[in-house]
Amino acid sequence: MKKVAFYTLGCKLNYSETSSIGRMFEQKGYTKVEFNEKPDIFIINTCSVTENADKKCRKIVREAQKINADGYVAIIGCYAQLKPKEISEIPGVDAVLGAAEKFRLVELIDTFEKTPLGRPAQVIASHIDNAVEYHTSYSLNDRTRTFLKVQDGCDYPCSYCTIPLARGKSRSDTIENIVKAAREIAARDVKEIVLTGVNIGDFGLQNGERKETFLDLVKALDEVEGILRFRISSIEPNLLTDEIIEFVAQSKRFAPHFHIPLQSGSNKVLGLMKRRYKRELYTERVAKIKSLMPDCCIGVDVIVGHPGETRELFEESYNFLNELDISYLHVFTYSERENTAALAIRPIVQKGERAERSKMLHILSEKKKRFFYEQQIGKQAVVLFEDEIQNGQMLGFTENYVRVAVKYDPLLINETKEIVYDHINGEGLMEVTEMEEILVH
Repeated sequence: MKKVAFYTLGCKLNYSETSSIGRMFEQKGYTKVEFNEKPDIFIINTCSVTENADKKCRKIVREAQKINADGYVAIIGCYAQLKPKEISEIPGVDAVLGAAEKFRLVELIDTFEKTPLGRPAQVIASHIDNAVEYHTSYSLNDRTRTFLKVQDGCDYPCSYCTIPLARGKSRSDTIENIVKAAREIAARDVKEIVLTGVNIGDFGLQNGERKETFLDLVKALDEVEGILRFRISSIEPNLLTDEIIEFVAQSKRFAPHFHIPLQSGSNKVLGLMKRRYKRELYTERVAKIKSLMPDCCIGVDVIVGHPGETRELFEESYNFLNELDISYLHVFTYSERENTAALAIRPIVQKGERAERSKMLHILSEKKKRFFYEQQIGKQAVVLFEDEIQNGQMLGFTENYVRVAVKYDPLLINETKEIVYDHINGEGLMEVTEMEEILVH
């Protein structure tokens, strides 16, 4: 049978879906190989959150052609749903599949024969309203950590975002099916599961009706044997309830780590973004978490340069973040996206100013992370080691997302050890002492 390779751009959700689609190919008899192993078929799963993601898609298509000029190239993902015609005109692309069609890729394109020169690529992309089915997905590329999709789509009309146009309405699988998937993952000796989705706090919508809640899901997964820990990838502050925080604080398996999108520390900018909260709510959420879990890691998404963000409003946002008891930032520079409300907002922030603001927040993030790490020194934690080497050392994460470096030992891969935080090395990683194995049942 033919060889197939995958390349994923974008978020953890995309990685979970790529992995699941890859298993569909293997079940049909295809051989899954690496991208550089001259596959017969290239599947590129795209993102379209920023302008750079679009450019990356074109670059990966060119690289695929260099590796195998006769290879079949199919494009799926958010960019494919938003701009199928544009992608179909990229030289070398043979097929473009939308959000409602990507999980049927292996049946919709049965021959995977190269499109004759001069003929347009095949486009199989229906309107986003047709993306109503839910496909439980999870990644198995890394034995140590798996991304488990629990929710898809979004009903929030944020001014800057194209995700509702690319993925459709919010929808979820049942808790029963997701718990079943978690048990399948546990059976493969995976010790950590990261829950992912577009808006996971909105979990529970099935056929437009709320059947279950994210808190229900968290409680059910906490009982799954064989998983060392679950991690919540990202959850909106207005959906992160006190009940969820309180449950995580006393749970058996959920890690003391929250990633909570803020986007701006200015209420005026939050209003322009059409976010569903004000910064006062965000302050309350952080305070609640820290009161119950003082060593909890809190990550924050921030967008800089959104239309209407004057220098004064940016400084207001910066000062707000500087005062917050958070651990790190994910900084996104605003980029114009077609069919979004932000395009009509003024004033526009010049790109050079956007870059300067981004640099300021990246520096702030490093300071926050360093301070958080320094607060951990002398405390105990459990680290799960991964098959990743940096400067001769192997890396892993503790339950509260501190990245640890130790001398490489192949026997430690996918193993847990109890450690004491010792000091921060020159690369900003935590080095440890008093390692002692913990038996995980």
